[in-house]
Amino acid sequence: MGERRTTGGRLVAALTAAFACALVAAPAAGAAERRDAFVTSFDGIRIYTHFFPGPGSTPSRPKPTIMVGPGWSMSGETSVESEGSAEQLFGLSPINILHEAGYNVLTWDPRGFGSSGGTVQVDDPEYEGRDAQALIDHIAQQPEARLDGKKDPRLGMSGGSYGGGIQLVTAGIDRRVDVIVPVIAWNSLISALFKAGDVKMGWGLILGGAGIQGSVLPGVGDPLNNDGHQDPHFYSTITEGLASGKVSAENQAWFERKGPDHLLRRIKIPTLLIEGTVDTLFTLQEAVDNYEALRRNKRRGSGGRKPIPLKMIWFCGGHGICLTDAGPAEYVSDRTVAWFDRHLKGRRKVKTGPEFTWVDEAGTWRDSDEFPLRKVGTLKGSRSGTWPLLPGAAGGGGVIVATPAPDAFTVPIAGPKAAADVVGAPKLRITYTGTGAPKDTHLYAQIVDPRRHLVVGNVTTPVPIQLDGNRHTVSLPLEQIASRAPAGGGYELQLTSSSTVYDLQRSAGLLDFEKVEVELPVTKPK
Repeated sequence: MGERRTTGGRLVAALTAAFACALVAAPAAGAAERRDAFVTSFDGIRIYTHFFPGPGSTPSRPKPTIMVGPGWSMSGETSVESEGSAEQLFGLSPINILHEAGYNVLTWDPRGFGSSGGTVQVDDPEYEGRDAQALIDHIAQQPEARLDGKKDPRLGMSGGSYGGGIQLVTAGIDRRVDVIVPVIAWNSLISALFKAGDVKMGWGLILGGAGIQGSVLPGVGDPLNNDGHQDPHFYSTITEGLASGKVSAENQAWFERKGPDHLLRRIKIPTLLIEGTVDTLFTLQEAVDNYEALRRNKRRGSGGRKPIPLKMIWFCGGHGICLTDAGPAEYVSDRTVAWFDRHLKGRRKVKTGPEFTWVDEAGTWRDSDEFPLRKVGTLKGSRSGTWPLLPGAAGGGGVIVATPAPDAFTVPIAGPKAAADVVGAPKLRITYTGTGAPKDTHLYAQIVDPRRHLVVGNVTTPVPIQLDGNRHTVSLPLEQIASRAPAGGGYELQLTSSSTVYDLQRSAGLLDFEKVEVELPVTKPK
């Protein structure tokens, strides 16, 4: 497929403050018509909701409804008047766009946050999932809601991060959900938070602080005060990570139960996955894992013959900071509305775009009719040498953003002969001998773009290392990247001792690299 040239403003590091504010900000007030209600969930907990009838929606002319879940620690939107510029930085379609497109919209405060009661269980199917089912029952009772059957509204779901995860959970347990658009969601909280046994401490501290601010503590806070708070496992995980860099098996098991990976086989409906190329919390790999699982599913009502409609978009944003040209923010919103119009309203003539779309560093949207892209070559680099490990050694990063490290073991990677797409997971292979203590530790691998002096995607990958004096070989894929290499434009692998996205180095020792090899995939769209 071809490419579409676009222009857009450059997002710079100053957006860190804007991101932090958007993460925990209260929704804007507005004068648009809405109906607020407390919906009682399965265990008696009350969930605070806001229902916005779509323009022109009446009992005689009911319309489909879209549930829009908020991000972690946030309350549901209370206005459809906001233009939603902050939301678009995270790949979200502001509810005013969905509302103006002719949909009823329901928002809510998730369990334990805002004015809803209960204990935060991190989108657990047995808690937040069942809360969502109670909300679907509530929607079916609204006179403006179009129904497919008794207690079965014509229903889509939207929202990002925490509001993306709840879509996959709800669609996995309730057949009344008809269409979903999960934005910057996860596949497994184990792979997302504890990759290679390491802990994302930068994000842990931010999410922990945001969760405290967003929760309703007993006896204080919201005038509609319930008893919301977070489960103790959440706080003990952060405490363990700070103390040792590791998390207990009990706490990992608690996060593992949340899914949604084990529910994906049950999702038989149209799904548009949207993920951020610079998302360091839920990286592109989380979307790839969801895509690979969902592509095996057959559409409900097709007799097991037709695959579900499934597409994926990678935009520059998400849980992170876009430091390159993002292209126009409305592209993602336009695709989202088209997805709902085609699959929720049933407008068959609406075009929903290519199978896979990603944006490169110049703000150019690139398309393919298939995913993964066809591999047509590799960019390679290799090197030998030694590297010291020092406790507390500084690596590259800015809490949630990997940056080129001032001190790292580097491997040059030759560029392509002609401009090429570099999309997918680089491969790393290290043969080494290490001595030191503690014996179990990590290095951090990242691909640097020397032309822009940036880490591609701002992402780093923990590499488990043993300092036991024996010869070891470790081979693993690095985090997925999406880049455009000019003719002759190479890259650089950096191996750093620590990363602020993860943890400080806790070991002292020496690594003798017999050989470090790295391969970047050169791909071609279909």
